[in-house]
Amino acid sequence: MNVNKLIATLAAIVKLWLFFAGAAGLLGACSCFSDTLLAQGKLNVMTTTEDLASIGREVAGDRATIDFIARGYQDPHFVEAKPSFILKLQRADLLVIVGRELEIGWLPPLIQQSRNGKIQVGADGYLDASLHARILDIPQGQITRAMGDVHPLGNPHYWLDPENGKIIARDIADKLSQFRPADRAAFQQRLSDFTGRLDAAEKRWLAALAPYKGTKVVTYHQSYSNFADRFGLQVIGYVEPRPGIPPTPQHTLDVINEMKRQAVKLVLVEPYFDLKTPNAIARETGAQVLVMPPSVGGVKDVPDYFKLFDYDTTLLIDAIKKAGAGR
Repeated sequence: MNVNKLIATLAAIVKLWLFFAGAAGLLGACSCFSDTLLAQGKLNVMTTTEDLASIGREVAGDRATIDFIARGYQDPHFVEAKPSFILKLQRADLLVIVGRELEIGWLPPLIQQSRNGKIQVGADGYLDASLHARILDIPQGQITRAMGDVHPLGNPHYWLDPENGKIIARDIADKLSQFRPADRAAFQQRLSDFTGRLDAAEKRWLAALAPYKGTKVVTYHQSYSNFADRFGLQVIGYVEPRPGIPPTPQHTLDVINEMKRQAVKLVLVEPYFDLKTPNAIARETGAQVLVMPPSVGGVKDVPDYFKLFDYDTTLLIDAIKKAGAGR
């Protein structure tokens, strides 16, 4: 190869190198620009339940888009894992879960199949809302399958205490601030507003239920432990012989006898349980069966966290009066 051809070849190589280097720089600039747009856009938040979504929207406002998996009228222990849930999780920046193994039967494979590194257990985009909440019914001693679907980490229905609602909101606000430091003041302001409104509402609910403090009830499942503890109800038994175990004839008879002995006139049932056994108990004891939603979205009249307690306290007071179940 002569010198002129060599020079021409080298020049062409240099031009190609400069072209690709420039293209790579342009792509890098575009990528940075895209990342900047993403950072300035809304956060995509997924929650496992409508309750967490409702609280999350209170503190996020229009700075995040929040969706959920389990609807309020579904049993959150048993949710059908749908492909659409995987698609939603793939796009999530943050996943907020109830925790305490409430979702253990259906959530882990959804997270894994989403292949979204941001929301895997232990990642920055994974938030267990139970970590700072007040948890009841933590079992003591050895736990076996004979005990039914006992939650070894305690009762996961903790959101039914408004005090825990404030804690959940604070943790979500802190996590959102971690993702959007520039919006921390806005999240904290919304958190303060939510907490103030919830404080006022809680005083109203407590006052309304105060005359009925100590009212004895039976519940189907242990969903209402936190609600009962906060508002002064006394749960004396359960329709289930053990958590997640269907009622048996002998256990049902035992519940009937105990209700008669203690003059219990109210049976609380979640919307997703069969009413056959509760109705049979009511017939034998003269009690009233009250289907009371434990979650936002449990009925159409409960679209948010405040409405959940408004609805349940009103429903409960009316039922107590009707059944003559007060102290």
